[in-house]
Amino acid sequence: MTKAETLKFKPRGRKVKILATIGPASSDPDVMRELFRAGADAFRFNMSHGEHAQHAENFKTVRALEKEFGRPIAILCDLQGPKLRVGTFKDGKATIAHGASFTLDRNEAPGDATRVCLPHPELFEALSEGQRLLINDGKIRLRVKEMTADAAHCVAEVGGVISDRKGVNVPDAEVPIPALTPKDKKDLAFAMEQGADWIGLSFVQRPADIAEAKELMAGRGFLCAKIEKPQAVQRINEIIAAADGIMVARGDLGVELNPEEVPPLQKKIVNATRLTGKPVIVATQMLESMIESPTPTRAEVSDVANAVYDGADAVMLSAETAAGDWPEEAVMMMNSIARQVERDEDYKQRVRMLDTPPDATTADALAHACMTIGDTIDLKAVCVFTSTGSTARRVARERPNVPVMVLTPSISVARRVTLLWGAHPVATKDIGSFEEMIAKGKRMALRHGFAEGGENIAMLAGVPFGKSGATNLLHVVSLTGDELDSYVDDGSEDSQEA
Repeated sequence: MTKAETLKFKPRGRKVKILATIGPASSDPDVMRELFRAGADAFRFNMSHGEHAQHAENFKTVRALEKEFGRPIAILCDLQGPKLRVGTFKDGKATIAHGASFTLDRNEAPGDATRVCLPHPELFEALSEGQRLLINDGKIRLRVKEMTADAAHCVAEVGGVISDRKGVNVPDAEVPIPALTPKDKKDLAFAMEQGADWIGLSFVQRPADIAEAKELMAGRGFLCAKIEKPQAVQRINEIIAAADGIMVARGDLGVELNPEEVPPLQKKIVNATRLTGKPVIVATQMLESMIESPTPTRAEVSDVANAVYDGADAVMLSAETAAGDWPEEAVMMMNSIARQVERDEDYKQRVRMLDTPPDATTADALAHACMTIGDTIDLKAVCVFTSTGSTARRVARERPNVPVMVLTPSISVARRVTLLWGAHPVATKDIGSFEEMIAKGKRMALRHGFAEGGENIAMLAGVPFGKSGATNLLHVVSLTGDELDSYVDDGSEDSQEA
C-alpha cells in the first residue's frame, strides 16, 4: 500500500473500540487484514489455544498491518489462568442421574457414574458442606453433602453427561490458588518478548493476583483484569485500582452467578471502571450465533448496543472471529451496530448519564473543559500530546462529543491507548515548543482526516514540553485553507521508535 493509499484510510467514525480474537478461522494474514478493514481496532490472542510459534506469526502479521495502514494496533494476550478440571472416565464419559450421589476425590483411577478424580488438592481445603460445584459450564450442578480430607461427597441437583477433563467452577469459595499457573508464566514471558501491549489476567480473585503479574511484566505492557469470579466482584474497586483496565468476562461470571445477576453487575463494573478513566471491555457471547450464522439474533444486537450506550470502551468478539464461519461479517456487524448507536441523537446523553467529576487537579480540570468546549463550539477533535497516555485517559473519561487524537512519541503508548474510548493514537516525533505544538496539531488533524480548512481543534499539552505529568495548557485553533493547500505529508514526522 502506497503512502497516498494509507492516507485514504480515514478514522473509524465511531468511538467505542472493537477487539477481535484471532484463532484457526482468522490467523491467515489476508483474513486478519480484512478483519482490520472491517473495523477491528485491536486483536486478542487466546493463550489457552495454539502454540507459541503460531502466535509469533500472528504478532508479525499485526505489526505488518500497522505499517501497511499507518495506524497503531493493540495486541492483548489473554492468559488461560488456573482452570479447574475433573479427571478422566473409564469410557470417556458417564451419566450422573438427577438426585444421585456423586463423589469428587483424590483417587487418580478413571471415574464412573459414582465418582471421579478432582486433581486439585487445594480445593479440598477450600470446600465445605453446602457449597456448589458447577461442571461443564454449569450444565451439571453438585451440592456438597460431606467433606473429608480426600473427598467431596455430593448430591447432583442437576445431573447429566460428564466427560473427561470438563471444567469445574466453585462459586461459593475463594480457591487458594494463584492466578498465574506455570503455563501462564511461560506464556507471559513469551508475550513480553513479542511486545504484547496488554495482558489479560484470567480468574482474578484478589488485588494480589494483579501485583504478581505486574511484577513479572516489569512495566512492559498494561494489565487487564478479567472479572469472572464472584470474589472479584466483591473487591471490584480494589481490583480496578490495581489494574490498568478491566474486562467483564461474562462467560465464567455467568456460570458462577445466576444469569439474571450478570446484567446489573456488568453495568456496575463498567461504571466503576469508567470513573477511573481506565478502559473497560465487555466480552463473551456478544454475537454468539454468528459463529455459524451470517446474521445475529435481535437479542445479540441489543446486547452489543446496550454496552455501547453504557459507555464501554471496547466490545469483544471471541469464537465469532476465532473459530466461526463468518469472522469478517461478525466484525462488520459489530461495527455497524456501534456506528448506529453513536448516531442516535440520545447517545450523548445516555453515555454521560454516569457523572465523572474531575479530580482537583489542573490536568483533570482541562480534560473536563475539553468536553464542554466540544459541546459549545463546532469542534472537530481534541488533540492530546502525551508521553504516557495518562492525559488521553483523562480526556476519554469525560466522553467528549468529538474524537480524541492522541499524539505520542512512543509507539508502545500509542498501541496501548488504542483500547480507549474515542482515542485515535498517532506515533509521531515529540514537540519542543508552543509553536511546534500548534503546527504539528494542525498537520496531524489534516493528515488523519479530522479537520479541514476553517475548522476548529482543541490542543491539550504540558509545559515544559517533554515532561511527564505536567498537563497545564489548553488551546483552541482554527485551520486555514492555506494550510490545507500547502500541506504535504512525506512521513518525516512519524515516530522512529521501533
